[in-house]
Amino acid sequence: MTQRVRLGVNIDHVATVRNARGGALPDPVRAALAAIEAGADGITAHLREDRRHIRDDDMIRLKAAISKPLNFEMAATEQMLDIALAVRPHAVCLVPEKRTERTTEGGLDVAGAREHLAPFVAELSRAGVRVSLFIEPDAQAIEAAAALRAPVVELHTGAWRHAADRGETARARREFERLRDGAARAAALGIECHAGHGLDYEGAREIAALPQIVELNIGHFLIGEAIFVGLSAAIATMRAAIDAGRAGA
Repeated sequence: MTQRVRLGVNIDHVATVRNARGGALPDPVRAALAAIEAGADGITAHLREDRRHIRDDDMIRLKAAISKPLNFEMAATEQMLDIALAVRPHAVCLVPEKRTERTTEGGLDVAGAREHLAPFVAELSRAGVRVSLFIEPDAQAIEAAAALRAPVVELHTGAWRHAADRGETARARREFERLRDGAARAAALGIECHAGHGLDYEGAREIAALPQIVELNIGHFLIGEAIFVGLSAAIATMRAAIDAGRAGA
């Protein structure tokens, strides 16, 4: 039987809209509950250093309110580690973070930052939190993740989707081949393989066709689509696209 690909819905940009005016609305926790009701398998939220969207109390409320796994995206800093250990989410995804970036621009330099990352992976794992590393789909990064004993990697799909969006067919093909090879390498090393960044319906359908992919985390596109069709409809269409990709349709 073909394994179903899980869908994690990132609700960061509900908080972005809230923070544009201040106050409490729209509430990202309400969005998370609606996403789960619509079929999301989990909720992802990124607590950034500058708190540009998700805030500390959002993480606490999400953990208390939702019935599905909470995936806490964060930079590998002592402050974030303390917060994650206090919240105790189901999972933590360690991501690179720059103050000036609009969104996460690439994967972690796992090989170069191995000594820095090792205590974060170890301490979170000891606390019973599943650790994921957000990385580029290359062999060196995947092997470094294995050396750190990270149980999960999330492959950065942004370069592939940006090339496809710009009509750069040859580059998009090369980037997809990197993702295909990276997913296979991760699985061969016993690492669970997720993917995310820049995925729309078509991108999710294509990446779900890779048999090693277990989970997709998607946010910006779904929140944008929800403006026009509603969050439940956007998630239902995304779920159908992922299932079609996994089925080879």
